[in-house]
Amino acid sequence: MTELDARLRAITDLTVAEAREGGGRHEYDGRIQDLSPGGVRDGLARLGQGPAPADPHDARHLEVFEESLRTQYAELELHRKNPLIHLSNLDLACYDRDYGPQEEREAAKAAHLALWPDAVRHAIDSLDQVTAPVAQSLVGAARGLSAGITDESALEAHGRLVAHIERAAADGDPDAALGGEALARLMGTAEGLPVDLGRLAQRADAERDRLMGLLTEACAKLGEKGRAPLDVVRELVKDHPDADGVIEAARIGTEKAIAFTREKDLVPYHDGECLVGLAPESRRWAMAMMAWNSPGEPEGPSWYYITPPDSSWPAQDQEEWLEVFSRATLPAINVHEVAPGHFSHGRALRRAPSEVRRLLQSMSFIEGWAHYAEELCVEEGFESGDPRFEIGVWVEALIRVTRLACAIGVHTGQMTVEEGARRFESDTHLAGPAALSEARRASFDPTYGRYTWGKLLILDLREQARKEWGAGFSLQRFHKALFDLGSPPLGLIGDIL
Repeated sequence: MTELDARLRAITDLTVAEAREGGGRHEYDGRIQDLSPGGVRDGLARLGQGPAPADPHDARHLEVFEESLRTQYAELELHRKNPLIHLSNLDLACYDRDYGPQEEREAAKAAHLALWPDAVRHAIDSLDQVTAPVAQSLVGAARGLSAGITDESALEAHGRLVAHIERAAADGDPDAALGGEALARLMGTAEGLPVDLGRLAQRADAERDRLMGLLTEACAKLGEKGRAPLDVVRELVKDHPDADGVIEAARIGTEKAIAFTREKDLVPYHDGECLVGLAPESRRWAMAMMAWNSPGEPEGPSWYYITPPDSSWPAQDQEEWLEVFSRATLPAINVHEVAPGHFSHGRALRRAPSEVRRLLQSMSFIEGWAHYAEELCVEEGFESGDPRFEIGVWVEALIRVTRLACAIGVHTGQMTVEEGARRFESDTHLAGPAALSEARRASFDPTYGRYTWGKLLILDLREQARKEWGAGFSLQRFHKALFDLGSPPLGLIGDIL
């Protein structure tokens, strides 16, 4: 593993959890980030010291990450407002991934757990501005961190953190809005481009209308012309494997997605091993997720983790969980998580030509690419004989675009979380607790509109490339040029032109 220069190291020291897992920088194994007020100040003071990379794109890519960290921690002080940052610092699930010898991972996990009391002390010192909606949304995740932990000092510290968040849930400010200017800064500095939230909200509405039209057309192909499309979807999602069959269905679907991506040559690299299996216990909050073979790690398998519902749950809860794996929606999830989505992107990241491009990963590009990959597969004819695939893509896209609208609405004060839930009920097939859960996420994950935002900017750039490259345009050329940038901030993707 190459040593990082001081300027890059200052960034990874402020993004320890992401560098360790997403970037494969395992020198951070068994370590925590100092998220106390003083620790954050010290980390910010080290940013920007040293020469910039010689490559102009890499220099700007690095500067964007520095500016984003200053916005998050110096300007908006999110370590004082958002427990999620601290929960990620405590999370031990990263060691359950098979990236190295088990003995070494277990030792790192034990060392990390021994630091929980320090991390909790830092968290409680910092978290003095947690709003009630944010605390209410995250208290369950905070409690769940202790699953399987037996160390008494770690459990005692964990209990203090949970109690701190519970107090905020009861007594915190009822208004979770960051404010429009703050949200625009948070989104824009992370991606190196200015953000006009009014125009973005208008675009979200237009995208919702486009998607609803495409969904209506796809439902008509099923012989459901004239019926409300979301009613058709609510019926379709009830057709799913049982709990014992979910992983096998995902495995078969993964093989199809990889074979199609290879046949159409949609991405630069078709190598690597993607295994499909039950998520480790620590990751079972997620229904489906990709844990890729990270750029800083030796060659190894990537894992597509699947979580069936727990047999101890009430029957209705199990049924709602299984609807995510319906025969209409699971194929779209497979494409997003595996190929040409996250797994394919992970293979390319390992070949990105600089440490900056391999390590500094824009989440809006990562999720925007995988979401773009779903629509790409419709365009290229994946499962063209079965309209349910297309329906699944448009349904997933409607959820993503509603997240963008909800995030803007909640943080500009134009929408309450409850009104956000009603928007999910009107614009997607979600209802009741599922719709409310999606709306609540806006409070603690204000940039969760990144899926749609990233997809739309990639589609915009593709049209620009078609015009500028003319006869030289091909999907293969376009996708390789993007992946050669690693996982760039959205404001820099135009460098391929």
